[in-house]
Amino acid sequence: MIRKNRKRNRKEGFDYSQDNLYFVTICVQNRICCFGSIPVGTGRDLSTNHNHDLSTNHNRDQSVNHNHDLSKNKNPDLSALDSHSVNFNEDAINEKDEVQMKLNEYGEIAKNQMVWLQEQYPYVVVHCFVIMPNHVHVLLEIDKSLVSDKDIKIKSVSELIGAYKTTTSKCIHLKGLLSFAWQRSFHDHIIRNAISYERIFNYIESNPLRWHIDTFYMKP
Repeated sequence: MIRKNRKRNRKEGFDYSQDNLYFVTICVQNRICCFGSIPVGTGRDLSTNHNHDLSTNHNRDQSVNHNHDLSKNKNPDLSALDSHSVNFNEDAINEKDEVQMKLNEYGEIAKNQMVWLQEQYPYVVVHCFVIMPNHVHVLLEIDKSLVSDKDIKIKSVSELIGAYKTTTSKCIHLKGLLSFAWQRSFHDHIIRNAISYERIFNYIESNPLRWHIDTFYMKP
Protein backbone atom coordinates (compact mmCIF):
# COMPACT_ATOMS: atom_id res chain seq x y z
CA MET A 1 0.00 0.00 0.00
CA ILE A 2 1.37 3.41 -0.97
CA ARG A 3 1.42 5.90 1.91
CA LYS A 4 0.13 9.36 1.21
CA ASN A 5 2.73 12.09 1.50
CA ARG A 6 2.73 13.61 4.97
CA LYS A 7 1.80 17.30 4.99
CA ARG A 8 4.85 19.51 5.47
CA ASN A 9 4.77 21.56 8.68
CA ARG A 10 7.81 23.68 7.82
CA LYS A 11 8.21 26.25 5.07
CA GLU A 12 10.06 24.51 2.26
CA GLY A 13 13.49 25.96 1.53
CA PHE A 14 13.56 28.15 4.66
CA ASP A 15 16.60 27.94 6.95
CA TYR A 16 15.14 27.52 10.43
CA SER A 17 18.55 28.01 12.06
CA GLN A 18 18.90 31.58 10.83
CA ASP A 19 18.38 34.66 12.99
CA ASN A 20 14.65 35.22 13.28
CA LEU A 21 11.64 35.18 15.58
CA TYR A 22 9.42 32.08 15.62
CA PHE A 23 6.01 31.32 17.10
CA VAL A 24 5.77 27.63 18.01
CA THR A 25 2.90 25.50 19.32
CA ILE A 26 3.58 22.05 20.79
CA CYS A 27 0.69 19.70 21.62
CA VAL A 28 0.32 16.72 23.91
CA GLN A 29 -0.60 13.48 22.11
CA ASN A 30 -4.37 13.08 21.77
CA ARG A 31 -4.77 16.50 23.42
CA ILE A 32 -4.76 14.94 26.88
CA CYS A 33 -4.86 17.65 29.56
CA CYS A 34 -1.95 16.63 31.77
CA PHE A 35 -0.29 19.98 32.62
CA GLY A 36 -3.03 21.32 34.90
CA SER A 37 -6.35 23.11 34.60
CA ILE A 38 -7.86 26.57 34.15
CA PRO A 39 -10.53 27.17 36.78
CA VAL A 40 -12.26 30.50 37.34
CA GLY A 41 -10.63 32.32 40.23
CA THR A 42 -8.53 35.29 41.15
CA GLY A 43 -4.85 36.04 40.89
CA ARG A 44 -2.23 36.14 38.18
CA ASP A 45 -1.62 33.58 35.46
CA LEU A 46 0.44 30.86 37.11
CA SER A 47 1.58 29.50 33.75
CA THR A 48 4.00 32.40 33.45
CA ASN A 49 7.26 32.04 35.34
CA HIS A 50 7.30 34.47 38.27
CA ASN A 51 10.85 33.54 39.22
CA HIS A 52 12.47 34.11 35.85
CA ASP A 53 12.46 37.23 33.72
CA LEU A 54 12.03 35.25 30.48
CA SER A 55 8.32 34.67 30.95
CA THR A 56 7.09 37.45 33.20
CA ASN A 57 7.61 41.04 34.16
CA HIS A 58 6.01 42.81 37.08
CA ASN A 59 4.93 45.58 34.70
CA ARG A 60 3.33 42.95 32.45
CA ASP A 61 5.50 44.08 29.50
CA GLN A 62 7.28 41.12 27.92
CA SER A 63 8.12 42.81 24.61
CA VAL A 64 11.83 42.84 25.50
CA ASN A 65 13.76 40.19 27.36
CA HIS A 66 15.88 41.85 30.05
CA ASN A 67 18.96 40.02 28.77
CA HIS A 68 18.47 41.03 25.15
CA ASP A 69 17.57 44.24 23.36
CA LEU A 70 15.01 43.43 20.66
CA SER A 71 15.52 46.85 19.04
CA LYS A 72 18.95 45.66 17.87
CA ASN A 73 17.53 42.67 16.01
CA LYS A 74 18.97 42.36 12.52
CA ASN A 75 15.49 42.06 11.01
CA PRO A 76 14.75 45.62 9.76
CA ASP A 77 11.00 45.11 10.14
CA LEU A 78 11.51 44.76 13.89
CA SER A 79 13.97 47.60 14.41
CA ALA A 80 11.27 49.93 15.70
CA LEU A 81 10.28 47.66 18.56
CA ASP A 82 11.16 48.74 22.08
CA SER A 83 9.94 48.05 25.59
CA HIS A 84 6.78 50.11 25.00
CA SER A 85 5.87 48.79 21.57
CA VAL A 86 3.35 46.15 22.64
CA ASN A 87 -0.02 47.59 23.54
CA PHE A 88 -2.23 45.38 25.67
CA ASN A 89 -6.00 45.48 25.86
CA GLU A 90 -6.56 46.69 29.44
CA ASP A 91 -10.06 45.17 29.60
CA ALA A 92 -8.66 41.80 28.58
CA ILE A 93 -5.91 42.07 31.20
CA ASN A 94 -8.41 42.87 33.95
CA GLU A 95 -10.57 39.93 32.90
CA LYS A 96 -7.51 37.69 32.68
CA ASP A 97 -6.89 38.26 36.39
CA GLU A 98 -10.04 36.16 36.93
CA VAL A 99 -8.71 33.29 34.81
CA GLN A 100 -5.52 31.47 35.70
CA MET A 101 -3.66 28.37 34.62
CA LYS A 102 -3.10 26.12 37.63
CA LEU A 103 -0.03 24.04 36.86
CA ASN A 104 0.38 20.57 38.31
CA GLU A 105 3.78 18.93 38.74
CA TYR A 106 3.93 17.99 35.05
CA GLY A 107 3.03 21.53 34.02
CA GLU A 108 5.82 22.82 36.25
CA ILE A 109 8.22 20.53 34.41
CA ALA A 110 7.03 21.87 31.04
CA LYS A 111 7.58 25.41 32.33
CA ASN A 112 11.01 24.71 33.82
CA GLN A 113 12.25 23.02 30.66
CA MET A 114 11.31 26.08 28.60
CA VAL A 115 13.55 28.15 30.88
CA TRP A 116 16.22 25.45 30.52
CA LEU A 117 16.06 25.76 26.72
CA GLN A 118 17.38 29.32 26.77
CA GLU A 119 19.95 28.56 29.45
CA GLN A 120 21.22 25.54 27.50
CA TYR A 121 21.51 27.34 24.15
CA PRO A 122 22.95 30.87 24.51
CA TYR A 123 21.76 31.97 21.07
CA VAL A 124 18.11 31.30 22.00
CA VAL A 125 15.95 34.07 23.49
CA VAL A 126 12.53 33.11 24.83
CA HIS A 127 10.41 36.27 24.58
CA CYS A 128 7.32 34.75 26.18
CA PHE A 129 5.53 31.44 26.58
CA VAL A 130 2.47 29.91 28.17
CA ILE A 131 1.81 26.39 29.42
CA MET A 132 -1.79 25.38 28.69
CA PRO A 133 -3.54 22.17 29.89
CA ASN A 134 -2.57 20.20 26.77
CA HIS A 135 -0.25 22.41 24.73
CA VAL A 136 2.51 25.00 24.90
CA HIS A 137 2.88 28.28 23.01
CA VAL A 138 6.30 29.95 22.81
CA LEU A 139 7.68 32.99 21.00
CA LEU A 140 11.40 32.43 20.62
CA GLU A 141 14.28 34.04 18.79
CA ILE A 142 17.52 32.72 17.35
CA ASP A 143 20.29 35.32 17.53
CA LYS A 144 23.80 34.20 16.55
CA SER A 145 25.30 37.50 17.75
CA LEU A 146 24.82 36.31 21.34
CA VAL A 147 27.43 33.58 20.78
CA SER A 148 31.10 34.55 20.90
CA ASP A 149 32.34 31.09 19.93
CA LYS A 150 31.73 30.92 16.19
CA ASP A 151 32.41 27.17 16.20
CA ILE A 152 29.18 26.50 18.08
CA LYS A 153 26.66 24.85 15.78
CA ILE A 154 23.36 26.73 15.71
CA LYS A 155 20.49 24.29 16.03
CA SER A 156 17.37 24.70 13.91
CA VAL A 157 13.96 25.34 15.43
CA SER A 158 13.12 21.65 14.88
CA GLU A 159 16.23 20.57 16.79
CA LEU A 160 15.53 23.02 19.63
CA ILE A 161 11.93 21.92 20.00
CA GLY A 162 13.11 18.31 19.77
CA ALA A 163 15.45 18.94 22.71
CA TYR A 164 12.62 20.56 24.68
CA LYS A 165 10.20 17.71 23.99
CA THR A 166 12.76 14.99 24.76
CA THR A 167 13.92 16.47 28.08
CA THR A 168 10.38 17.31 29.16
CA SER A 169 9.18 13.78 28.39
CA LYS A 170 12.11 12.25 30.28
CA CYS A 171 11.44 14.36 33.40
CA ILE A 172 7.69 13.62 33.30
CA HIS A 173 8.33 9.89 32.90
CA LEU A 174 10.66 9.98 35.91
CA LYS A 175 7.80 11.50 37.89
CA GLY A 176 5.72 8.43 37.10
CA LEU A 177 3.52 9.47 34.17
CA LEU A 178 4.87 6.85 31.78
CA SER A 179 2.00 7.28 29.32
CA PHE A 180 2.92 10.90 28.57
CA ALA A 181 3.83 11.65 24.96
CA TRP A 182 3.96 14.70 22.73
CA GLN A 183 2.10 14.89 19.44
CA ARG A 184 4.38 14.28 16.47
CA SER A 185 6.07 17.44 15.15
CA PHE A 186 4.81 20.96 16.00
CA HIS A 187 3.21 24.03 14.45
CA ASP A 188 5.31 27.07 13.64
CA HIS A 189 4.92 30.58 12.24
CA ILE A 190 7.82 32.75 11.06
CA ILE A 191 7.43 36.27 12.47
CA ARG A 192 8.39 38.83 9.85
CA ASN A 193 7.31 42.22 11.22
CA ALA A 194 6.36 44.15 14.34
CA ILE A 195 2.61 43.86 13.72
CA SER A 196 2.84 40.07 13.64
CA TYR A 197 5.02 40.09 16.76
CA GLU A 198 2.52 42.22 18.69
CA ARG A 199 -0.46 40.13 17.61
CA ILE A 200 1.21 36.83 18.55
CA PHE A 201 2.64 38.16 21.79
CA ASN A 202 -0.82 39.29 22.90
CA TYR A 203 -2.31 35.97 21.79
CA ILE A 204 0.12 34.07 24.04
CA GLU A 205 -0.36 36.48 26.94
CA SER A 206 -4.15 36.15 26.91
CA ASN A 207 -4.38 32.48 25.93
CA PRO A 208 -5.73 31.20 29.29
CA LEU A 209 -8.60 33.67 28.98
CA ARG A 210 -9.79 31.96 25.78
CA TRP A 211 -9.27 28.37 26.90
CA HIS A 212 -12.92 27.34 26.68
CA ILE A 213 -13.11 28.41 23.03
CA ASP A 214 -9.58 27.25 22.19
CA THR A 215 -8.94 24.93 19.25
CA PHE A 216 -7.25 22.49 21.63
CA TYR A 217 -9.89 22.69 24.37
CA MET A 218 -10.87 19.37 25.92
CA LYS A 219 -13.69 19.05 28.41
CA PRO A 220 -12.49 17.97 31.88
